[in-house]
Amino acid sequence: MSIVSEFKEFAIKGNVVDLAVGVIIGAAFGKIVDSIVRDLIMPVVGRIFGGLDFSNYYVMLADPPAGYSGPMTYEALTKAGVPLFAYGNFITVALNFLILAFIIFVMVKQINRLKREAPPPPPAAPAEDVVLLREIRDALKK
Repeated sequence: MSIVSEFKEFAIKGNVVDLAVGVIIGAAFGKIVDSIVRDLIMPVVGRIFGGLDFSNYYVMLADPPAGYSGPMTYEALTKAGVPLFAYGNFITVALNFLILAFIIFVMVKQINRLKREAPPPPPAAPAEDVVLLREIRDALKK
């Protein structure tokens, strides 16, 4: 079997296609969750804790370049090449992960609940000849 035909067989298998679809949907879903965290949740959390944006919580590990006159925000300093210990950004990403993991947990739990097998059907009534043979056996025991 040639490598091309082996690869074709591998690529066409249902598991590989399912995995590819899952990765694509997961990436899109990750962007949605990222937007929910960044645009909806973190502003509320930031407002509760003093109105600051968590993404701008950082510690500068070096001074900005000489002559830098831009804003002292995470984004601007990163573009200027200043090394930052961005713990606020980490908090945002960690919260993003926790929300995504919880949503996936709930989805898998619901899918597993739907996949549960129905209870096995009650055993069928024995055939007529089996019932007759049992009656004969019971009559002979007397």
